[in-house]
Amino acid sequence: MVSAAPVTAPSAATPPEPSPAAPRDATTGRRRGLTGYLLLLPALAWLALFFVVPFYSLLATSLYDPAGSDFRGYEMTYHVSNYVDALREYWQPFVRSLAYGAVATLICLVLGYVLAYAIAFKAGRWKNLMLVLVIAPFFTSFLLRTLSWKLILADDGFVVDALQTVHLLGDDGRLLATPVAVVAGLTYNFLPFMVLPLFASIDKIDPRLIEASSDLYAHPFVGFFKVTWPLSLPGVVSGTLLTFIPAVGDYINAQLLGSPNQRMIGSVIQSQFTDANDYPSAAALSMLLMVIIVVMVLFYVRRAGTEELL
Repeated sequence: MVSAAPVTAPSAATPPEPSPAAPRDATTGRRRGLTGYLLLLPALAWLALFFVVPFYSLLATSLYDPAGSDFRGYEMTYHVSNYVDALREYWQPFVRSLAYGAVATLICLVLGYVLAYAIAFKAGRWKNLMLVLVIAPFFTSFLLRTLSWKLILADDGFVVDALQTVHLLGDDGRLLATPVAVVAGLTYNFLPFMVLPLFASIDKIDPRLIEASSDLYAHPFVGFFKVTWPLSLPGVVSGTLLTFIPAVGDYINAQLLGSPNQRMIGSVIQSQFTDANDYPSAAALSMLLMVIIVVMVLFYVRRAGTEELL
C-alpha cells in the first residue's frame, strides 16, 4: 500500500515575488504622458506668441488715455471709460453689423443646406466635383471676388436692368451702396463656410433612417424635421458659427459695396486704426466686438444642445 505524499499549502506569510515588468510598465506610462505634453509645446508656444501676446497688447491699448498721447505714444491710465465712449458713439455700426451678419448667415443656411443635401444624397459620382466647385472661389482673392460683385451690381449692369424691366426696381433705383449689396456680398463670400460643415454632417446620415420615416407613413416635411434636421444639427451649428463670426467683423464688403450709411463695425475699427490713429478707441471697439460675439456664441451653443459640440 503506497501512502500519498503530504501536500503542504504555501505559507500565507510568504509574499509573492514582484513582477519584473511592473516597474517597466510604470516608467513607460510616465514616458508616454511626458511625450504627450512635449508634443503640445509647439502648439502652446504658437498660441502664446500669436494669440496671448497680441490679446494682451490689444487689451492694454484699450486702456490707454486717448487724450494723453504725445510723440512718445500713449500713457497707461487704465482708462475704462474708453469702452463706454466707444459704445456710445458707435452703437449703430455694432447693431448694423450684427443685423447684416445674422441676415447673411440665415440666407447662407437656407442656400447651403439645400446645396449640401443635394451633394450628399443626389450628386452620386459627381460628389467630389461639386465639392471642388464649392471651394473654387477660394482660389481667387477675397478682394477680387468682392470687386466682381461691384461690377455685377453696378447701376448699368444686367442685374439692375433685369430688375427694372420686371418693375422690381424703379427707373432710378440702384443696388450698390445699399444694404442689399452688402448682404449679397457677405452671403457670397461666406457661403462655402456654411456648405462644407453641413455636407460633412449630412453625409454621415444613414439614408435608411429617412426611408424608415417614409415606411412609417410620415409626410416628407415631417420626416425631414424629425429625422434629417436633428441629425444634421452639428453641421448647422458649426456652419452658422463659421459664417456669422467673420461676417460680423468683415469690413471689405461694406467698404466696396456699401456707403457710409452701411458702414459696419469692422470699417470703424479699420478707420480708427489707420486713418484717425485713435488706437485706444479702436482697441476698445475690438474688445467689445470680441466679448459680444463670445457671449452670443456661448448662448447659441448652449441653446442648440448638440452633444458633439458640447
